Amino acid sequence: MRLHFHRIFAIAIGLSVPVGIWIGAPVVETRADGRDAINAQRIDADAPGGGNAALNRQLKAALRVLGFTGTMEASLEGRLGRAVDRKLADLGRLLWFDTITGLNDDNSCGGCHSPTNGFGDTQSIAIGIDNNNLVGPNRTGPRNMRRTPIVINNVFYPNLMWNSRFASLSNDPFDNSAGFSFPPPEGLSLSHLDHLLQSQAFIPPTERNEVAGFDFPGDNFDIRAEVLNRLNAIPEYRRLFGHSFREVKDGAPITFDMFGRAIAEFEFTLAFTDAPLDRFARGEEGDGMSPGQKRGALLFFGKAGCVGCHAVSGASNEMFSDFRMHVLGVPQVAPAVTNSVFDGPGANEDFGLEQVTGNAADRYGFRTSPLRNLALQAAHMHNGCFLSIEDAVRHHLDVFASARAYSPGALDEDLRGPLGPIEPVLARVDPLLSAPIALSAEEFQDLVSFLREGLLDPRALPGNLMGLIPDRVPSGRPVMVFESPAALAANAAMDASRSPARVGAAEPAARSSEGEAVRLQNVGPLSARGPVWLELSAAQPGRGTVHVYDVAGRRVRTLADGEWLAAGTHPIVWDGRDERGSNVSRGIYFIRVQIGSAIADHRVARLD
Repeated sequence: MRLHFHRIFAIAIGLSVPVGIWIGAPVVETRADGRDAINAQRIDADAPGGGNAALNRQLKAALRVLGFTGTMEASLEGRLGRAVDRKLADLGRLLWFDTITGLNDDNSCGGCHSPTNGFGDTQSIAIGIDNNNLVGPNRTGPRNMRRTPIVINNVFYPNLMWNSRFASLSNDPFDNSAGFSFPPPEGLSLSHLDHLLQSQAFIPPTERNEVAGFDFPGDNFDIRAEVLNRLNAIPEYRRLFGHSFREVKDGAPITFDMFGRAIAEFEFTLAFTDAPLDRFARGEEGDGMSPGQKRGALLFFGKAGCVGCHAVSGASNEMFSDFRMHVLGVPQVAPAVTNSVFDGPGANEDFGLEQVTGNAADRYGFRTSPLRNLALQAAHMHNGCFLSIEDAVRHHLDVFASARAYSPGALDEDLRGPLGPIEPVLARVDPLLSAPIALSAEEFQDLVSFLREGLLDPRALPGNLMGLIPDRVPSGRPVMVFESPAALAANAAMDASRSPARVGAAEPAARSSEGEAVRLQNVGPLSARGPVWLELSAAQPGRGTVHVYDVAGRRVRTLADGEWLAAGTHPIVWDGRDERGSNVSRGIYFIRVQIGSAIADHRVARLD
């Protein structure tokens, strides 16, 4: 059989299910290297009969051939062979946010894997120890080497980390029969656990630049022993572990196997694979996919060639990654202050997989990033060098032009230093990206729309996941402060509203005072568990209203409604309750006062 390949559509992917989109019958041939290749023709949704019905038919056919079912989340407990233990998962949640597990006493899993960003990072490159107790864009401290990946859905990942150094040798995270592989000193010693995540949980507490710090002497085993000493010394942790492990209830010590199982069980609850594409694949009415997203999906699986690496079949578990190593020509970014050791003569390179294998042929190789819930990421690529999905897609479409023109000017100030050398990286670029991929402006927007909205499970949005942050943790230590994306956006809107450039623009959600005719200032802490005290200054008398709003602009409480206020200062007190007298949930709120046409807003944080 003779194949006439379209450049990027003939994709050799090494999966049991061949990948490609075509019009008419597929043409498949097994090549000499044993891998399937497909001759895929361009799908033109604008051709005659190319309306929404045609889009539906084409996308359904594509997903059927790919073996994409949209049922991955429903398969979880069947693959575990049991129900998820919610009690144990809640213990894992508390451990996730408790700095007691980090010997540097200032970071936890949640410091880098934040519910504000899909349990991924808020930074381009992670900030671990010696941080400012803040999780969000304003987090400060020495940088690590790479961006912290999202852990949502990692229960389905056959390997973990940017260099795949934690892996199930069976290529199935639920199967330990071939062993779970880790770098020394662990090696295969964690293979007795049932799932890869249970084994992987042994590692983060030992990472010096993430949570352990550099002062405690000893090796990984000594660090873990000290973490267990801490946990066993806290009666509440012993009580909670005793609820799930009878031996602890009977007086035995907490072990790291138990710790690993608790952390992993919490991660098992973070399966969010109910995106519009999943609902479409299941044939559900109201799947939520727009025609543009459907066209974008067809581009993803066809002309744009994305599925060549972001696979959805076989061992990928519909996670949009082949979980293999590729060189993508990513610009090399190194922080001004770091507690990691960068590679190369200028100490500004990241050799990727070579750091694990010691083989120079593996230099600059990184694992394909899974794309589910991509919209929740603050940055993209292994070093967070791109801050938007659009820029990350543009890079894939023309790697050489993008890399050579790249400037770090949009990154945080400490990441704007001289870039590492790019030509050695480009010399190793994956052949799938060796030539530019041409998309029209409309096609580009459709592809981005599919990636941003078509793969997003709305349950993973910050408004839902931030509810998992505990009010308190068993150690009694303070929980780090998490910056809400919605609150940050509202605050940015207020800042923008004060700029002269905003004159004549649409009215913002929050406004500053008009000519300082009315002003609000705090006379106590803005982050409070008790009442919030503010001082209102009015230049002129008048009838005033005082309301409390949440970040979505919903009125939560009326503190004053049409009362006559004399010129001068007045105290304003909010007890943190809504109109019904119930305590509001933790988060950011705005107190707004209006006297005549003058308005002032003040932001407060509730930590209850």
